[in-house]
This record gives sequence, structure tokens and C-alpha cells, in this order.
Amino acid sequence: MLDTHRPIAVVRIIDRLNVGGPALHAVLTSSRLDQRRFRTLLLYGDIEPGEGDMSYLLEQEPGVRAVRVPGLGRELRPVRDLRAFLFILRLLLQERPEVVHTHKTKAGLLGRVAAALAGVPVRVHTFHGHVLEGYFSSYRARAMLWMERMLAHLTTRLVTVSPRVQRDLVHKLGIAPAARFEVVPLGLDLAPFRHCDRLRGRLRAELGLPPEIRLVGMVGRMVPIKDHRTLLQAMHRLDDPQVHAVLVGSGESEPAVRQAIDELGLGGRVHLLGWRRDLPLVYADLDVLALTSRNEGTPVAIIEALCAGVPVVATAVGGVPDVLRQGRGVLVPPGDAARLSAALRMVLDDPAAVQQARDPDRRDEVMAEYGIDRLCAALGALYQRELGWRPRQPMCAQPTHPRPGVASGPAAK
Repeated sequence: MLDTHRPIAVVRIIDRLNVGGPALHAVLTSSRLDQRRFRTLLLYGDIEPGEGDMSYLLEQEPGVRAVRVPGLGRELRPVRDLRAFLFILRLLLQERPEVVHTHKTKAGLLGRVAAALAGVPVRVHTFHGHVLEGYFSSYRARAMLWMERMLAHLTTRLVTVSPRVQRDLVHKLGIAPAARFEVVPLGLDLAPFRHCDRLRGRLRAELGLPPEIRLVGMVGRMVPIKDHRTLLQAMHRLDDPQVHAVLVGSGESEPAVRQAIDELGLGGRVHLLGWRRDLPLVYADLDVLALTSRNEGTPVAIIEALCAGVPVVATAVGGVPDVLRQGRGVLVPPGDAARLSAALRMVLDDPAAVQQARDPDRRDEVMAEYGIDRLCAALGALYQRELGWRPRQPMCAQPTHPRPGVASGPAAK
């Protein structure tokens, strides 16, 4: 029988802390679940060459217990994967957690199998989107789909970050019945973005741009699924020297992005900022945020932009429409540069769009919906419910000191 007077032992596993929502999710929840009620250990692997690294969050977040798993990473490497699996299995046998919670594909495979073999009673996996469409060859995608269906049988509770992602996984991909899933939206530390207005003007000064230049921003990894080329084609269609684009991030597609900038004659109107930790400063000067992804879960950049009071134009894929419901932004089809260009022009020329985006009540609403406290409460209740305990509130640890204000986001380095 479980001892309800001691903290619940949770082991959280993620393949790597690369730039993006899953890394933020894993580190923040490991830190901010109430340590009197939950004892969390975070296992993580190594980032791949060219990826942005968010492991610095381990130093910024107090109270995180973290262990690097040798050999754990994104790519399929049988020898290293076996070593990582055995490391995880040995650690679970030593720690004897009540809950193992895995994030992303590789950690979901190794972690759930190891947890089942170790007899962990509650095994949770979060789909932060999915890589079953648009990422890999059709053969590999089919193999991964079969794998996810098998792993679902080893999982106590499957979690998605949006209702649309859940519907895709249930009805389109057949991972498991709807009753096996629970929707738990992403949660972030959004205070720095809600109060970034005081930083307005600094990015333009850094870039040497006058106030009348309008800035279209894109924040995230430069990888094929993000489809930066469609944004660049839309900028070419705009053909307006008063409208510039700032691209925050880097990755394997950066050479192709640079080539497209040259081919389209956009050299003077597109600014590549690389990985940044001072994202509130960036959002403070954006006139609109663009997202052109062909597949998404819940994009962190959109949530941050909404909290910062920045209008959003994004592709209607994955969980994006869930975030931009009720007129929070403009949706366009993926890969359609003409529609994207028209939407950007419409927002840039509409003062009401800016006024609506900067409305304090709307920004506070997004902050409450996607804040870290709400996420901690939801996950804490889920763990206790799966263990057969009665949920107790609150589930979040209260910060013991002010949080740094410029170090979160999908393109922090």
C-alpha cells in the first residue's frame, strides 16, 4: 500500500533539452511541482549538432534534480540506445518511483519499456504534437506509428497538449481510444512576456532601424517542418521596403534559408538573429508574429507573442487553431505564400488588430490559460488520480526568489 504521507516519486524522461516547448515543460514541471508532495528526478540526453541547447534552464530553475543519460538522444543508434535503456532501467530499479512521465519519441520508447519492466505503477507519456507526419520517410513513419500503437498498451495515461492533437492521434492515426487520453495544455513562465512593453524600441536600436520600419518576426528552429521559405516568399510578395523580417533561431535549414534570402533579393529586409535568450526584448518590437509550420503541437512562440501583445498570423496545423481560437489570431493554409502575404498585409494595416492584441484582459487570459501554475496543478492531480489518491491543491511550489525575466522561450540559447 502506498504511503500517502511521503512525497510521490516522479521520474521525468526527455530525450534532450533542445530548444522548444518540451524542454521548457520538462524542466519547469520538474522544478515547480510542490516539492513537499512530489520528489521529481529529470533524466535527459544530449542535443544533436546544430540544435539550440536549453540545458542552461537546469541552473536557473531551483530544486531541479537532473541526471544526464549517456547515449540518449534523438537519432536512432542501436548500441547507444541500448546503453541508454539499460541506464534508465537500472536507475528506475534503484529509485522505485510511483510515476514515470516521458516526453518525445525516443524517451517515450525507452522510458516506457523500462518503466514497465521495473514495475512502475503509473506510466504517463505526453505527445507535444507528433512526428508521425511530415518529419520522416513514409516507411519510417509507418514503423513509428506501429511502435506508438504498441507502446500505448504499456502506458497508463496518454497526454496531449491540445484537443486537435488528441483527435489526430485517436481518429486519424489510431494510436489508442479517446478514453486513454487526457488533454493537458502547455504551461510556461509567461510573466516576462506579459511585462515586456518597457523594452520597446531596443531591438530596432540594436538593428539600426528607424521606428517606422514594421517588423514581422518568426521565432523557432530552422528545420524543414517550420517552412521558413514560405515566409520569405510572402515577404517577397509584400515588396515593401518598410516591412522587414527578423528570424530568431538556427538549425539544419539555415544554409537553405540564407540561400532563399539571396535568391529572393531580401538581403536588406531580413535579419537573422540566431539563438536569443532575451526574447521579451524581441517580442516587444514585433508588429506581427508569423508561424509557417507544416505540423505543430502547441507552438510556444504563439503563446509568448499573445502574452506580449503581438498580433499573430499562423498556419492552421496541429494545435495552432486551439491556441488562436476566438479571434486571437489569423489562420492561413500551410505552404501558401500568397495567403500568408495577404494576411500579413491585412494585420500590418489594421490598427484595430494591434489594439486588440495589446488588450490587457486578453493578455491576462492567455497567461492564466497557459501559465506554469495551471500546468503543475493539472499534472499533480493527474498523477494522484492515476495512483488512486484524492487530488490535493495547490500542486505548484511557490517561487522562493524572483525568476529571471529574459531566459525562456523556444529560441533561447
